[in-house]
Amino acid sequence: MSKTREIKAQSRKDEGKGASRRLRRASFVPAVVYGGSQPPESIQIEHNTILLAAKNEWFFSSVLDLNVDGKVQKVLVRDWQKHPFKQLMMHMDFMRVNEKEAIRVSVPLHFLNKEKSPAAKTSGVVISHNLTEVEITCLPKDLPESIELDLAELKPGDIIHLSQLKLPKNVELVALHGGEGHDTPVVTANMMQEEAEEAPAAEAAAPAAPAAAAPAKKDEKK
Repeated sequence: MSKTREIKAQSRKDEGKGASRRLRRASFVPAVVYGGSQPPESIQIEHNTILLAAKNEWFFSSVLDLNVDGKVQKVLVRDWQKHPFKQLMMHMDFMRVNEKEAIRVSVPLHFLNKEKSPAAKTSGVVISHNLTEVEITCLPKDLPESIELDLAELKPGDIIHLSQLKLPKNVELVALHGGEGHDTPVVTANMMQEEAEEAPAAEAAAPAAPAAAAPAKKDEKK
């Protein structure tokens, strides 16, 4: 189960693009908290707090303790906007969490021991990670920060599907609710296809074209 982390914030009353620009110039990130039985709430968070937290996987896949003016709410990050090329977070959306209701969250996959597997030690085998995260559903208290997949026994030609992932207790994969047709591959270990074209040992020589006959000389008039 994931640990909850506290993010401190302050309520704000000024809204609109102009107010958001002023907040960013003052090194704050404008954000909104919504969901549950309460109305949406506009807040502001120190930019360095967000920038440091956003460097961790848990920030985007864990239940957070959002402390707004001393009042703590359980939330999940639901959306964020970054500057196209600067290290700046422009806006955040947080969704309130009801601890008694199941939530749907995408969590990262962590691949372990790939280098120890028979597939990795076999020349010409390409190990592909077809998925890097999966969407799960569970109660907030059961939410894992990540799901681990041990590849130590992966052999050439193996395919690991979603249904083969070892999930924590009370955690389900959303995709598998759709049936077997949604049991997609997570990892594949395929041999490289070498398309070496061998030239024929001997090619039948094409008959040489006959040399063009020299034009006949006209009889010289005597």
